[in-house]
Amino acid sequence: MIKILGIILTVVGMIGLVMGVFGIFGDMNIGVSPWAVAIVGVIFFLSGIGIIKNKKDTDEIN
Repeated sequence: MIKILGIILTVVGMIGLVMGVFGIFGDMNIGVSPWAVAIVGVIFFLSGIGIIKNKKDTDEIN
């Protein structure tokens, strides 16, 4: 279950990174600061990767 959250965070982070970079360096207008979108994308991406790498996918409660 926790790995599903990690995958979701990773995908959302990648989308945020792409939109932020296109907003900063391109002509994409997303309505908010592209720097904020890029920073939140980095945070989500790194936290998702960290969850995927470090957590075991078990439903057991210890």
